[in-house]
Amino acid sequence: MSLSGRRGGRIVTDHSLADSFARRAIVLGGAQAGVAALLVGRLAWLAITERDKYDKLAEANRVQSQVIPPRRGWIVDRNGKPIAVNKTSFRVDLIPDRLQDPDRVIDELRQLLALSHDDIEAIKTALDKSPGYQPVPVIEGLDYERFAAVSLRQADLPGVAPSSGFSRSYPAGAAVGHLCGYVGTPSADDYQKTRDPLYITPGFKVGKEGLEKVMEPWLRGKPGAKRTEVTAHGRLVQELTTRPEQMGHTLRLTIDAPLQEYASRRLGPNSGSVTVIDCETGGLLAMCSMPSYDPNRFSDGISKSEWAMLSSDDHLPLMNKALLGLYPPGSTVKPMNALALLRWGVDPDETVNCPGFFRLGSATFHCWRAHGHGAINMHRAIQQSCDVYFYTMVRRIGIDKVAGMAHQLGLGEKFELPATLQRYGTYPDAAWKARRYKHPWTTADTINASIGQGYVLANPLQLAVMASRIASGRALAPRLIANRHYGPQGGSLDIPPSHLAVVHGGMRDVINTGGAGTAGASKLPVPGVEMAGKTGSAQVRRISAADRAAGRAKALGESGEWKLRDHGHFIGFAPVEQPKYAIGVSLEHGGHGAAAAQIARDVMTFLFAPDRAMTTLAALEQNWDGDIAARMAAESARWQAAQEGKSTTPAPDTPQEPAAQDPSD
Repeated sequence: MSLSGRRGGRIVTDHSLADSFARRAIVLGGAQAGVAALLVGRLAWLAITERDKYDKLAEANRVQSQVIPPRRGWIVDRNGKPIAVNKTSFRVDLIPDRLQDPDRVIDELRQLLALSHDDIEAIKTALDKSPGYQPVPVIEGLDYERFAAVSLRQADLPGVAPSSGFSRSYPAGAAVGHLCGYVGTPSADDYQKTRDPLYITPGFKVGKEGLEKVMEPWLRGKPGAKRTEVTAHGRLVQELTTRPEQMGHTLRLTIDAPLQEYASRRLGPNSGSVTVIDCETGGLLAMCSMPSYDPNRFSDGISKSEWAMLSSDDHLPLMNKALLGLYPPGSTVKPMNALALLRWGVDPDETVNCPGFFRLGSATFHCWRAHGHGAINMHRAIQQSCDVYFYTMVRRIGIDKVAGMAHQLGLGEKFELPATLQRYGTYPDAAWKARRYKHPWTTADTINASIGQGYVLANPLQLAVMASRIASGRALAPRLIANRHYGPQGGSLDIPPSHLAVVHGGMRDVINTGGAGTAGASKLPVPGVEMAGKTGSAQVRRISAADRAAGRAKALGESGEWKLRDHGHFIGFAPVEQPKYAIGVSLEHGGHGAAAAQIARDVMTFLFAPDRAMTTLAALEQNWDGDIAARMAAESARWQAAQEGKSTTPAPDTPQEPAAQDPSD
């Protein structure tokens, strides 16, 4: 039976319906086949071509990879004694990208870790500023009990990353603060420059200052890696493989660690520096600047309050005074002047009459001894630090000839040391002034320069180098790293031994003539060992004629407001006959050079008779309310109390070394 009909004016038959159905079936089947082919192709693509990719993603869900920060190389002294080492440490960080409920997580950490309000504010501020990939430190140096408490709850605290590793430790604390510098967490800029995942690994630290920064490539080791299997909820199943990290290289210094610590402690509450140089090798045996900061505090993460305290201290604990402090060197330049005078033909036995002043036109330049020294030759001029003698003689030969000797002995010179920054000061000449100020050099400029004032500026390291070169007659270059290959040490300065003998004799008698010199109280208490030296005081305020007439000049320089006191310097070497060690001591606003000389005496004593020197130090520290750590703790407590508005005992005024019989210069 056939069916037929009309549909839209078109006759529909069984045959046409069958054809239509067949065509539609073919189209639908083709579409289905095409979709199936696409699915099969996609599956093949995923299974074959993309297999490695998805294997890795699957592995990442099951296996976690963790970078292991390398331990930094140790810093040791010339005898291998540790100066900077690594200690086991526990820490907790936040990974911003993984935090789901920051407020809840931070509140739970506050309870688990007993975090203070300041800690919480610091964490929140850091989270707001941090890129999502950069860890935000919560706490470092954590005890094991609190570390374990956080670790047990880690699965319930997404974004919290407890970890154990190693942190930097400095056994001598603040005594090596400016020598070593400190380490800290890499900044976001550090990471952006390298894109090294090590830089965003919790616990990894880089050098931020001092040797830690300059020697970073040497001290940093190679990172390791650890793979662990975890559940879908992130709980540990097992450790799979571990590639151990490689520790950085050991950095051996020329420093003598016990001497470095002693010199730092001996500076006491003063603001200043001590530098000791080996007269044979040029090695720096001590280079300390006080007050300082404790690098352990930076390693563990310094608080805003402590940073504010350090930044506001007028004794500048954040500045390395040995390299960055610039001061008029005062009378410490007089032995250098004497060598220049001898080179240019001045007879050391020629005398100059010192009535206590020197007239230049209408100007009057005073000697530190108001009633003068009378007829005085070169030897006594060094011994008694006569200003008028050097006014007269340096004026005779001219500043340019003296400047040549000054630079030869290291003033105004740059030394190649592993330091982030140095300031080099100035020993001027006529050409320098013309370049700098577009004015001619004057005789008054020469008079001021002859006693280390005026345009003359030097850092404490340069003063110590000058002492070492005067002592040895060689162009010694200061060196700090012992395990580095250097060229030959400095050659001869071409200074005749007879000239050195004149100057050495005068410097010897500064100390060893029963008070006739300017540092008679600084004689070494070591039988058979004598120290030669030269004191120097540098004014920071103008002393008027009225003050001098009233006899107030000495008191104004040595007492009163701390910032208006004279700077005190001392350079020296020992033993006199065969110099082994040279020293430079600078005291900011220390009042007089004799104070610096007494510190030099005790530091030199430590080199020859350490037990005796320690006995002296113990007595002094009783009067100073403890050692460095005790005084820093007391200062911190005073600061915190002042910030909180509590009544507290005021900090003691910076004490002065007893001047004994020494004159002010």
